[in-house]
Amino acid sequence: MDSKKIRHILTITTIVVFSSFLYSLSMNAFVDAGNLFPGGFSGISLLISRGAKMYFNLNIPFSIPYFSLNILVTILVFKYVGKMFIAYSVLWYTSTSVFTTILPVFPLTSDTLLIAVFGGILSGLGMALALRNNASSGGLDFIAIYASSRFNVSTWNYVFIFNSVILLIAGLMFGWTQALYSIIFQFCSTQIINEMHTRYKLKNLYIITTIPDEVCDAIFRTTRHGITKLWGEGAYSHEPKCFLFMTLNAYQVPEVVDSIRMVDPKAFINVATSERIFGNYYQKPLE
Repeated sequence: MDSKKIRHILTITTIVVFSSFLYSLSMNAFVDAGNLFPGGFSGISLLISRGAKMYFNLNIPFSIPYFSLNILVTILVFKYVGKMFIAYSVLWYTSTSVFTTILPVFPLTSDTLLIAVFGGILSGLGMALALRNNASSGGLDFIAIYASSRFNVSTWNYVFIFNSVILLIAGLMFGWTQALYSIIFQFCSTQIINEMHTRYKLKNLYIITTIPDEVCDAIFRTTRHGITKLWGEGAYSHEPKCFLFMTLNAYQVPEVVDSIRMVDPKAFINVATSERIFGNYYQKPLE
């Protein structure tokens, strides 16, 4: 393994551990302090932990059901997602299990609304950093990512709906005040993830150029997506123009646009949102 690859792995590992630390801070400084319920396997694990304490007087640390549930799902999806993605995800939720155990619970404020908003932002930031660097928090993230790659649509809003169901259960068991504040927490967290995690968001590029072959070559050096080429005429200049159309992932747009402008600074480029596509579309697999 060359030194560049080693540096890349070490960089991603550091980011993944740091993102799990941020998420653990949100758990201990906001979720536990505000008696809230996050979504996904974190929410289920807290239901188990707090339910065991309330109904059976058993002290079950959050990390035990959280780690156990994630390991189970990891085994189930191991064949369907990238091996490095699995490795980084295991590192993420293992680090989270450790951090939430060793970090103290330290409330930063007594205002539950502030706890819900800023806790949700910190939680979403931690998860989004992991997702942007080939990792996830495991659990529902594995399911959401598989569905996103299968259908080329963002599924995080569906995850939010599922998490709301968990919070309804929490409301029935522990009271509605904290459950309703937890929905605010989940909404803030989901919006941060939606904004930062652009892997499955699609964009259309409309390009008008006089040197289409050079532009296409430059694009193909940065991405594997196909391009449709049409010839036309400028209505004012009456000069021949070539219209290029392609669809790509949102995170690829800056690199592709830069490559186009390197070979044709005068190219006209329009970037538009693509809601959904049907047909053959190459999605770079998770490593």
